[in-house]
Amino acid sequence: MFKKGLFCVFMFFTVFCKAQTSEAIQQVWEEVSCAEGTNLIPRHEAAFVAVGDKFFLLGGRGIKPISIFDVKTSIWTEGQKPPIELHHFQPVVYENKVYVIGALTGKYPAETPVEHIYSYDPQTDHWEKVAAIPNDRQRGSTGNVVVKDKVYIFCGIKDGHRGDHKKWTDSYDFKTRKWEIYVDAPESRDHFQAAVIDQKVYLVGGRLSKAPDKTFSETISTIDVFDLQLESWEDSTLKIPTQRAGNMVFPLGKRIFVIGGESITQEKAHAEVEVLDVESHVWETYPKLIHGRHGTGIVFYNNALYLASGSGKRGGSPELQSMEKLIINKD
Repeated sequence: MFKKGLFCVFMFFTVFCKAQTSEAIQQVWEEVSCAEGTNLIPRHEAAFVAVGDKFFLLGGRGIKPISIFDVKTSIWTEGQKPPIELHHFQPVVYENKVYVIGALTGKYPAETPVEHIYSYDPQTDHWEKVAAIPNDRQRGSTGNVVVKDKVYIFCGIKDGHRGDHKKWTDSYDFKTRKWEIYVDAPESRDHFQAAVIDQKVYLVGGRLSKAPDKTFSETISTIDVFDLQLESWEDSTLKIPTQRAGNMVFPLGKRIFVIGGESITQEKAHAEVEVLDVESHVWETYPKLIHGRHGTGIVFYNNALYLASGSGKRGGSPELQSMEKLIINKD
């Protein structure tokens, strides 16, 4: 009798777990349409962020106006161009302003680090040069996160796509305008993004760009974890299932979504969506993107993840003019 009861409980638990998993797997990405006569400006190595009820697609190769999407009307409009070319950066939002830090400027493969922090105010549609980055800490293609009044800046590359990779860890205090240096990361990387959950920062994906012969080949599997409270790096054994760079990363609850990217293994941009539970260290596979893409960002709004533009193949083309979303359970 006891064994039979135990078996029933086990079967119920198994069915429940499978139902939970299948519910997530049944979700699919959907194309997001815009109002007739409007569309986004295609770009890659750019950024995609939300402030209020509007999405902002900014930066990228060349100097292009910001593409602004109003969720309520589905209309795309144009905002101001940045004062200089800004690409290869992970933007952060602080007090309703978008900040660009750790960016590159110029043409492949000899891009140079941007010497200043720039901000964009959606309320006034105005760009501002905020502060100089210390000469000996300048680099681009960094991973950035905001915690309270500080932006933390990780790793990056100094010499365009050719080399001088950095393990650097820094922070900039928006209130005091003070720059602070921390212990180096366990390994250097570029073309990646960072995510913060519960005072821990996760550096996910990326590579060591070594143009012209090894621009895409040296992708990184290890996920490095920085403890903000201890100001030290953990001895991490976490690894990304599908190695890629130029991937998008977004934290949601106790999970980190790793989406898209590029690698030497395929010409098309990656469409994989892999999700890490930071407590159990278990990965889950979500439905693939409609269009594989890299070099853009992720927006979370009204219980859905949105991606827009980016490049559809390894390298810089084609620049996509589409947006898609995945409705998910935030919990």
